[in-house]
Amino acid sequence: MRRDSLRTMENIQTSGGTKDRIKPFEELTLMDDYMFAAVMNDQANLQHLLELLTERKITCITPAQFQKTEKEGYGSHGIRLDLYVLDEKDCIYNVEVQTSSNKNLPKRMRYYQSVMDVDVLRPAADYATLGESFVIFICNYDHYRKGDCIYRFENLHTEISEMKLGDATHKIVVNIRGSVENVNDQLKELVVYLRSGTATGDYTRRLDESIRQVKASEERRMEYMVMKIHEMEIREEGREEGREEGREEGREEGTLKTLAELVRKKAISIRTAAEQAKLSEEAFVAKMEAMQVREGDLHAAVK
Repeated sequence: MRRDSLRTMENIQTSGGTKDRIKPFEELTLMDDYMFAAVMNDQANLQHLLELLTERKITCITPAQFQKTEKEGYGSHGIRLDLYVLDEKDCIYNVEVQTSSNKNLPKRMRYYQSVMDVDVLRPAADYATLGESFVIFICNYDHYRKGDCIYRFENLHTEISEMKLGDATHKIVVNIRGSVENVNDQLKELVVYLRSGTATGDYTRRLDESIRQVKASEERRMEYMVMKIHEMEIREEGREEGREEGREEGREEGTLKTLAELVRKKAISIRTAAEQAKLSEEAFVAKMEAMQVREGDLHAAVK
């Protein structure tokens, strides 16, 4: 598609209200899901990021999986992992970018961890097959309000702090708004870049160049626009379903109120009203009670 056609489509989608506004492609940063995935598709970029955040040396990683969908079982709450990758020791890393405050962040991390374990632990497999894992959230807010730019967690003995549980699970929360005074220079460089877009070292200059290359690609621009429009359509479908459910509930309640009034005026019996509402007599009376129509009035109406 030609650039002018892309611009036209982009302008249409960014000119509406803020609720469904698509962020212009040129304004994307590493803190936007799409750009983060595009830049971290370069394994060198991703491997160095993981080494900085986990403070461990990684020899190699598998090709990253982006937007990996996981579901523990039928009827369970599914999740979509932003970035999922393994290293040479089969250690699993899940990295998420979080740009809106979420009070349930710790429990969300707990659930992500459990689903990742289920994905690895096949039926009849030994628990020893569960390897080390990291769930990492990069946030543009301070969930813990302590001012730090990075929080690292492991399961420890509550009375003997140096004693670890040994379940090989780690959780890391990055706060790009936090203080960089007490972190190493490389992590400081990364946090400052995520916060301001200012590249001050070799790694962040490489990230910055990767972003420029993505933004220069018409194919990437089209991919981004199609993805965002599809997301908007899904949200709108969900809102329309919600509105229709609300309308249906309103119609049902109106019908019940009309039937209740007819019963109260002894125009019809409870049995007839229940049949019209496709309910049992007991269920009809229960609904009337919930709508603050006294049961005595209903039964009195048929005596």
